[in-house]
Amino acid sequence: MNTDFHFLSRRGFVLAMVGVAASAAIRPAPSRASAVDERLIKVGPGQARLAGPDRPITPVWAYDGTIPGPTLRLRQGQQVRITVENGLDEDTTVHWHGIRLANAMDGVPGLTQPPIKPGENFVYEFTPPDAGTFWYHPHADSLVQIGRGLAGPLIVEEAEPVAVDRDLVWLLQDWRLASDGQIAGGFGSPMDASMSGRVGNVVTVNGTVPADQGVRAGERVRLRLANASLARMMALRFEGHRPVVVAIDGQPCDPHEPEGGRLFLAPAMRIDIMLDMQGDPGSRHAVVDDFYDGLAYTLTTLAYEASPPLRAHPLDAPVGLPRNPLPEPDLTKAVRQEIVLQGGMMGGGKLKGVGGMMGMGMMGMGMNGNAAWAINGISMTGDGHAGMAPQFTLKRGVTCHLTMRNETAWWHPMHVHGFSLSVISRNGSPVPHRQWQDTVLLAPKDTIECAFVADNPGDWMLHCHVADHQMAGLMTVFRVT
Repeated sequence: MNTDFHFLSRRGFVLAMVGVAASAAIRPAPSRASAVDERLIKVGPGQARLAGPDRPITPVWAYDGTIPGPTLRLRQGQQVRITVENGLDEDTTVHWHGIRLANAMDGVPGLTQPPIKPGENFVYEFTPPDAGTFWYHPHADSLVQIGRGLAGPLIVEEAEPVAVDRDLVWLLQDWRLASDGQIAGGFGSPMDASMSGRVGNVVTVNGTVPADQGVRAGERVRLRLANASLARMMALRFEGHRPVVVAIDGQPCDPHEPEGGRLFLAPAMRIDIMLDMQGDPGSRHAVVDDFYDGLAYTLTTLAYEASPPLRAHPLDAPVGLPRNPLPEPDLTKAVRQEIVLQGGMMGGGKLKGVGGMMGMGMMGMGMNGNAAWAINGISMTGDGHAGMAPQFTLKRGVTCHLTMRNETAWWHPMHVHGFSLSVISRNGSPVPHRQWQDTVLLAPKDTIECAFVADNPGDWMLHCHVADHQMAGLMTVFRVT
């Protein structure tokens, strides 16, 4: 596959695209005999050739020196103890995105733990209750730290192996690189903060440059897709194939083909699909990302081996996954809460005014103390800190019926810590397939209704996972007592 860089301008920022490589097969790990699964992760500077083998080396920040960080494969219901050593020159933490764990292990500096100082370590202990696809990343200086490479996949294995021929992970990242291969500066610019966020000009899969994904006719692949970009939205089409969605954000759903064949994957979201490889031996099929109008590009290509099919007919096994032990909301007794997303750059170059906010008269962002966004008229900027007043408080065990309303002109993947949300409706229409998500994508002017049981005590973050938006005020906290 050709490696072509396209430099295209849209709304004042550069979106350049490049095809990327797929992951190698990852086999499930055997069960571990010890009662506690002990792990060590070192955070520090590293290097990567993000733009290709003949391009300059890019200095990055990495977990265990790799981009992305090592794939952590854990066992459902088995306690894990992960020691994180900080080799950076600034504070960091690790947030175990999507894992329902104790509040003290959630990785938000000041709110749930002291930050990990340079040269120090922190021990995270939790027992993952849910099998599925998750990921880990910092929640301190997150715009810069994720933007410089800190992200890694976290897989919690089902108790019984799923019937597939291969289990693959594609962790998707995009990077804003300068011509010399260095990560471009300008993190937290006012334009990024109040518009689409820091969209990069190079896309990678598992830290690799463009290459084909080798497949064999007749095989069934479980493909775990995770978007670890700062801001890039994706809409993936598998040309010549019919992917079946079996899980969203780590939680199994009713198996279904995506509407229009497109998989929408916003920052922090994960989608598990089953792919029966029914192409002809020797054929090639593009995987295309066409989220942005007029800026479609080939992410990678499924390249079939010339060998005969592995089997004559698709694997005769159900594609559905066993459900996780999520508490079922009782909507007849639910407490209702609403959050309204406000702000951002509007048409004509003006910010929409938000009542009760400071600093909305000027375009700004959280890194310099100004705000471009608000939730219910209140801006919380940065990554989290001690003393954040909760937007609302829930008694432990109650069902919360949460409405999220997007009054802005921009897309927002809203992530809730500590819980998964049962998604009920979008703009008044029921959401099918019994979907649970920890990161819910709101299109401009969307209204989404969801529900969860407040069974996990503590102060929990709820924020947009476009990092610029979070840092510039699109963040709040709720409390479970």
